[in-house]
Amino acid sequence: AAPADAAPTAAATDAAPPFAAAQGGDGASPAEIFMPRRLPSPLGVPLGSGEAWMGVWETFIEPGTPGAPAPRVYLLEHDVLYDRDGIYGDAHGEFGDNLARYALLSRGALQLCHALGFWPDIVHVHDWQSALVPLYINVLEHRSPLARAATVLTIHNLGYQGWFNKFQLPTTGLGWDQFHRFCLEAHDSINLLKAGIYNATLVSTVSPRYAQEIQTWEGGEGLDGVLRDRGSDVIGILNGIDDSIWNPATDPHIAATFSAEDLSGKGLCKAALQREMGLEERPDVPLLGLISRLATQKGIDILAGALDHILSLDVQLVILGSGERWAEDLFSRISGASDRFRVYVGMNEGLAHRIEAGADLFLMPSRYEPCGLNQLYSQRYGTLPVVRAVGGLDDTVENNVTGFKFEEMSSMALGNTVAWAVHLYRADPAYFRTMQLRAMKKNFGWSHAARQYEALYRLAISRRTGRPI
Repeated sequence: AAPADAAPTAAATDAAPPFAAAQGGDGASPAEIFMPRRLPSPLGVPLGSGEAWMGVWETFIEPGTPGAPAPRVYLLEHDVLYDRDGIYGDAHGEFGDNLARYALLSRGALQLCHALGFWPDIVHVHDWQSALVPLYINVLEHRSPLARAATVLTIHNLGYQGWFNKFQLPTTGLGWDQFHRFCLEAHDSINLLKAGIYNATLVSTVSPRYAQEIQTWEGGEGLDGVLRDRGSDVIGILNGIDDSIWNPATDPHIAATFSAEDLSGKGLCKAALQREMGLEERPDVPLLGLISRLATQKGIDILAGALDHILSLDVQLVILGSGERWAEDLFSRISGASDRFRVYVGMNEGLAHRIEAGADLFLMPSRYEPCGLNQLYSQRYGTLPVVRAVGGLDDTVENNVTGFKFEEMSSMALGNTVAWAVHLYRADPAYFRTMQLRAMKKNFGWSHAARQYEALYRLAISRRTGRPI
């Protein structure tokens, strides 16, 4: 096969069309069906004033419903641009060619549609990395069959917008007529997310509260006016969780399984976590957990400020995560000196499950949180979340019903809310148990979100085509 960044050979050019749908034989094993295979010819993609050549791989995703068709997936390969140690940058900083990397990904997806003869009803893109796709469809594909495709742009985190120097614009293949305040231009620079917001048929976020917050000055990260321009086109749909993986009744990572019908295994998980982390094995002490990037966005600074207060409550606290160096160093230092506090710097999937299963309370003091997942995992495991009432945290935690919420972004507010939760744990264990059972019975699976996305897609197609679907 030709290298991913090389021009096609004459033999490849003259060969039969290489993008025909692959068919698995009746006798094909699952490993054969799901093993990615490289298609025989590269894909030419316009990039800047020239053309880049990408390898194309094809595979399938195992269907969630037995017997259902396996969804087909295509992967685009360009080793020069993508085969690197980091996704957006490395130890030396962000890659200087990120605009070319993600413009190629976006344009390549549309070129693949042409090569396959596949004309989608809707294209769903995510964040700045693929925010050029709606603009490409509106401007560069307006005379192709792709012009009929509706687009949905989902904003997972408005803090990341894809800013680039305006003189890199030719890299995108777009003209200067697109460099204006209702498209790519922001403060005399390129802002990819802004262009996506203005050009997508509909815009979605990952929780209803976050959809409201990003249209305010406080939460809009400079794009609140742009999002208010889209008004009712901005729709919040809460993320779901994979409740087959995050299920205390079947979880293979935890010391004992349990459920809302039988919580006895949770106490065994707590004891096992205390032993694993080198804490005194005490069933009566409230055990707090936190799994997070150790970053300012996640409120790690106010946790640091509240730590003395929290530990004075005769509790134990286990933290799993990595991030800002000051936080790693501070928590590691305290962990070595305290008999109530432990930190594991890094990520560990099994330990994450054991913290969710073994802790009594889970801390999420985020500055902003588009959706959040750990508060959903925690409730599933009967571990009551203590959260700041922002974004998806506010949407999914009911104060004094399935968890505890605070408004003010301060160490005092966090410490006082933890103190209230600890008091309830000790003073009214029956009500605390009632809260655990309520939380465990909530349904945070994907089924509800899937129905909402189907309705969103139908609305987007109707808006694009002018006819209901």
